[in-house]
Amino acid sequence: MMTDPIADMLARIKNACQRYFGTVDIPASKVKAGVLKVLEREGYINGFREVSVDNRPVLRVDLRYYDGRPVINVLDRVSKPSCRVYSKLKKISSVFNGFGVYILSTSKGVMSDAEAKENNVGGEVLCKVF
Repeated sequence: MMTDPIADMLARIKNACQRYFGTVDIPASKVKAGVLKVLEREGYINGFREVSVDNRPVLRVDLRYYDGRPVINVLDRVSKPSCRVYSKLKKISSVFNGFGVYILSTSKGVMSDAEAKENNVGGEVLCKVF
């Protein structure tokens, strides 16, 4: 049993980017799919799809590279199972002077910090991406 499946997903993506893999497989869940949708909308990955490997649902992520370098430089977990981090709408700051994004889990679903400000909601800060 895994204690922090989101941290496991982020570690798999970081490791695959460092090794210049084209795709990476991640065990499927709704929250992970929500995080991947935000990464796709923000342009950090090419896309993802759900496939079945050994009769288990898996999210296959297509990683993105630009000029031979990974687009994702920093992918860090902010809120952890031992120390949850919540943020109100007005307390959400920018990542790397606006070049990165925070991914939040809100009452209206998983979204980026800009989308959270647009929808006027705060929530749990899952991770930061740059």
